[in-house]
Amino acid sequence: MIGSRLVDAEVWFVTGSQSMYGPETLEQVAAQSQEIATLLDQCAEIPVRVRWQPTVVSAEAIAAVVADANRDPNCIGIIAWMHTFSPAKMWIRGLRALQRPLLHLHTQHNVELPWSTIDMDFMNLNQAAHGDREFGYIQSRLSVPRKTVAGHVSDPRARRRIGHWARAALGFAEIRTMNVARFGDNMRSVAVTEGDKVEAEAHFGVSVNTFAVNDLAEAVARVGEDIVDKLIREYRDRYDVAPELLPGGARHTALRDGARIEAGLRRFLEQRGFHAFTTNFEDLGPLKQLPGLAVQRLMADGYGFAGEGDWKTAVMLRTVKVMADGLPGGTSFMEDYTYDLTPGQERVLGAHMLEVCPSITESRPSLEVHPLSIGNRDDPVRLRFTASPGDATIIGISDMGPRFRLVANTVRVVQPTAELPRLPVACAVWEPLPNWSVSTESWLAAGAPHHTVLTTALGIEPFEDFAVMTGTELLVIDSETTVGSFARELRWNNAYHHLAAGL
Repeated sequence: MIGSRLVDAEVWFVTGSQSMYGPETLEQVAAQSQEIATLLDQCAEIPVRVRWQPTVVSAEAIAAVVADANRDPNCIGIIAWMHTFSPAKMWIRGLRALQRPLLHLHTQHNVELPWSTIDMDFMNLNQAAHGDREFGYIQSRLSVPRKTVAGHVSDPRARRRIGHWARAALGFAEIRTMNVARFGDNMRSVAVTEGDKVEAEAHFGVSVNTFAVNDLAEAVARVGEDIVDKLIREYRDRYDVAPELLPGGARHTALRDGARIEAGLRRFLEQRGFHAFTTNFEDLGPLKQLPGLAVQRLMADGYGFAGEGDWKTAVMLRTVKVMADGLPGGTSFMEDYTYDLTPGQERVLGAHMLEVCPSITESRPSLEVHPLSIGNRDDPVRLRFTASPGDATIIGISDMGPRFRLVANTVRVVQPTAELPRLPVACAVWEPLPNWSVSTESWLAAGAPHHTVLTTALGIEPFEDFAVMTGTELLVIDSETTVGSFARELRWNNAYHHLAAGL
């Protein structure tokens, strides 16, 4: 599902110069900028096509390429490089109109200087050292949100940083056109899962709308037995299915009900163009089970989801899945559930009632049925597994009233200290950085949510880029965080965003 939406995505490589250098120099500029664009297009670190654009040498040409980028649905961002010297006043009109994320690449064609042959022709051609400073000035003068990457494109570090930005641009493009279906409202009396859907559409572009659970139940009821049989064959191929759920088993009906919910839910979302959804155990209508297996498999296919009507986390899950597409690791809906507070080995056990995405495990999940004490329905089927160890990022989104706030924590997913034979749900165990107490105190001070997105595919940098692109506050908790420094950052952020809102 994700891959098909990214096939045609591209970033445009735009090189700035001016006509005073004459046609011969501009021909060299064009040839060398094409080489740079080709190198970026061919590198594995950047997940989308890099498309070279002809050199721009006037305000009219700059405004035209920006207008074309704004109109082109495949263009998700612009990489700009001032090969020579592009007077910055020429860029004002274009930068004012730009509606795509911008990366300022500060590089040059050559790595080493040709010390023995360097002359003024070479100097006139290779002026990025001060040409990009001119461009940097006008971006700052106009308060243009952007990312700046300094480095030669042969350097893997520079390519990785450009790749992080490109992935954030994919997330930005996705959230601007995302449609979210809520089946029922959010869990009663819960505060953090509430939020301003109008402001979310104004700020991010995402559209969030509610449907009656009965609408979903009607789609489920229309699923034929042949489709259910086909899904069950797929389950047997991909998972270790509990014997009681197999055909002829005592609880095979539960598996058929779960498969029917998956097929109906998938069809509902596909037919209406939804990319994310929520459910709520308090509002199940005629559904026989709380969707568990169905939700897990849809998340594995790239859908955003969060339980209990938490549309903000569902939006972030879909966005992060798009950003991480094609990378090793996985991304899942998550919830901090309980702690192991063994001194010096403090850990978080994350899970949910049913809905953890199997993309975060390398093991073969088991397909089981267990009682669920909430929802007042039949015992639901679900995939059971433990997340594979590795570095991860946990990100949460909160509606703070005047603004949305993102909080990210770097963590290490680890193996549980012991087996969990009686835990009937999928789970992940992690050690938050810098340690449990600092991480938790900072998270609580930020008002960050208990529903989160856990990804073992992305580090912090893509989220920093995404926050710049969307103009969203981001607070990071990592190995360098202290409670005091985090508290000061909160105060500074509050002051900044209060003042910025009035400008």
